[in-house]
Amino acid sequence: METSEIIKKVRKIEIKTRGLSSNIFAGQYHSAFKGRGMAFSEVREYQYGDDVRDIDWNVTARFNKPYVKVFEEERELTVMLLIDVSGSQDFGTQRQMKRDMVTEIAATLAFSAIQNNDKIGVVFFSDKIEKYIPPKKGRKHILYIIREMLDFHASSKRTDVAQAVEFLTSVSKRRLTAFILSDFYVQQEFLQQLTIANRKHDVVAIQVYDKRSCELPDVGLMKVVDAETGFEQYIDTGSRSLREAYHRHWLGRQKMLKETFAKSNVDSVSIATDEDYVKSLLGLFRMRN
Repeated sequence: METSEIIKKVRKIEIKTRGLSSNIFAGQYHSAFKGRGMAFSEVREYQYGDDVRDIDWNVTARFNKPYVKVFEEERELTVMLLIDVSGSQDFGTQRQMKRDMVTEIAATLAFSAIQNNDKIGVVFFSDKIEKYIPPKKGRKHILYIIREMLDFHASSKRTDVAQAVEFLTSVSKRRLTAFILSDFYVQQEFLQQLTIANRKHDVVAIQVYDKRSCELPDVGLMKVVDAETGFEQYIDTGSRSLREAYHRHWLGRQKMLKETFAKSNVDSVSIATDEDYVKSLLGLFRMRN
């Protein structure tokens, strides 16, 4: 992609997603993703109704009247985006490619994060860690992330979510909020890695998929290619039994995926490329409040 074209796309995405994060997501994001805990702020005189467990006995003894400690939420978060850049992201039969929607969602989350003074970092993954961008604050940093998402070329077309989640656990010592953005078009089991990561961090899964992943159109003989393995074959979509088997396979995979998220206590949302991701994200945020 030409540099001038990338700059135009970055600007277009910034205008759209920054507006969304300012006008729609700001309050929802803040309440859905809490800070690290409560930090000591100051002491003040005891008032009727205060919790006696908050009394500061040293200050109370010094002034011969009860004083309590006041705490406030330690709001600043570190947010990590784990972004699937495998071959299956370059697919789309509806309004846009999966990769395009993932980029917009990631940008919206990133702008929501910096409006709350949070740091944002990124892990690009395929079946290995393709690139790690350490967390920082600021608009300049987010524009760099968007530019990378638009123009990044992975060295592998396959996916390994487990390895990306393991990397998250090892690279981040302090608790953070992590969003995994993927179609979860994976064969490997990753329940154990996800469970361990979610005990240490707050992990959220966002699945972006294309409608053709769950149902085939009735258009006769069709050549299909596996985006991750390159395997090609012709299938007869005119066969009703084949279309039904394809749909059952999708439902089975989705059931296993939902069970994985439920067992590891990870909040998740699934968004099709022809759907409004704004509604889906707001639903996810409200579910967490």
